[in-house]
Amino acid sequence: MSTSQVSRELFDSVMVPTYAPAKMIPVKGEGSRVWDQEGREYIDFAGGIAVNCLGHCHPVMVDALKQQADQLWHLSNVYTNEPALRLAKLLTETTFAEKVFFANSGAEANEAALKLVRRYAVDNFGPEKDQIISFKQGFHGRTFFTVTVGGQSTYSDGFGPKPGSVEHSDYNDLEALEALMSDRTCAVMMEPMQGEGGIIPADKTFANGVRALCDKYNALLVFDEVQTGVGRTGELYAYMGLGVTPDVLTTAKALGGGFPVAAMLTTDKLAPSLKVGTHGSTYGGNPLACAVAEAVFSFVNTPEVLEGVVHRHQLFRDALERINAKYDVFSEVRGKGLLVGAALNEKYAGRARDFLNATVAEGTMMLVAGPNVLRFTPSLIIPEADIEEGLARFERAVAKVVAGE
Repeated sequence: MSTSQVSRELFDSVMVPTYAPAKMIPVKGEGSRVWDQEGREYIDFAGGIAVNCLGHCHPVMVDALKQQADQLWHLSNVYTNEPALRLAKLLTETTFAEKVFFANSGAEANEAALKLVRRYAVDNFGPEKDQIISFKQGFHGRTFFTVTVGGQSTYSDGFGPKPGSVEHSDYNDLEALEALMSDRTCAVMMEPMQGEGGIIPADKTFANGVRALCDKYNALLVFDEVQTGVGRTGELYAYMGLGVTPDVLTTAKALGGGFPVAAMLTTDKLAPSLKVGTHGSTYGGNPLACAVAEAVFSFVNTPEVLEGVVHRHQLFRDALERINAKYDVFSEVRGKGLLVGAALNEKYAGRARDFLNATVAEGTMMLVAGPNVLRFTPSLIIPEADIEEGLARFERAVAKVVAGE
């Protein structure tokens, strides 16, 4: 089927209606620019939802994929492979972790983490230590277990009985968490910055307090760094900036720069609970995925890239605050690194989608985080000229929404 025969209407006729994608269909990307079927150019501030950390078709990724494509595509975990082992070694050398489990998506990595903490509790304390606590407005994936642990009932309601012994506390509220915890608590799962929940960073005191409470009750601390990991916040992983070391960490999204790959990282102490046969993945550790991820991870984990993320954050923040001074649409600009949220004020509450659509019409791709927050997750190496031009287009979109156009 040629490109001319592929239309947005085809989506409605052949796809399950889980998504409602934009009318335009991108067909080519290079760096932080994307072109649709009609040849119209867009600046990409969405980054595939914090995935395209090196933009589109970066030579580092393309070369790694092409080289591996001529060697080995897939084996399954009946056998191991060199790219998977090299990537696992890289992850353990650069983080707190000593052991790695590979998967294909953030949800799968989180599923593995949740199964690990439950099994560890059973092995070491007994089946009654089963409580998992996470946070309201959190997001941990779309499997039934992870969507239940995520603190947004709109995503988990309507599918029948949910996995039990899961409770939710208020984010950045240590007293509320402590009121829920006891010796029955198996684990606390948290994002170091809530993404889907509105780009809300964890307070350092709160994060350290969560760690202390977990230690007090022999509970494990799980950091979901699916969105914040691999340089997104200006650190390799956000836990490093908080000064808190988790027992388990999950990473995906930017790990492969656009190639589906994920990992659960943990310690020698916990890993034995997932002994042979307790968990698995057919595609996890795929040679193609791991070869690309190794190249992406090594490129990102440099002072130049990580310091550049901090610098680019300030460019976004300064520009968004200038726009707000002119149009008075945001109550707050928040976030860290290149995970930036602009929260709409009361006058524009619930209208995030209007701003998104107007911005796409002006030639910039962006995201929302709920009905009240505009989300920016561009390439970590987006050129400053693209930031300037993309935000100029965004400002034109804001002006049109404010004018009621």
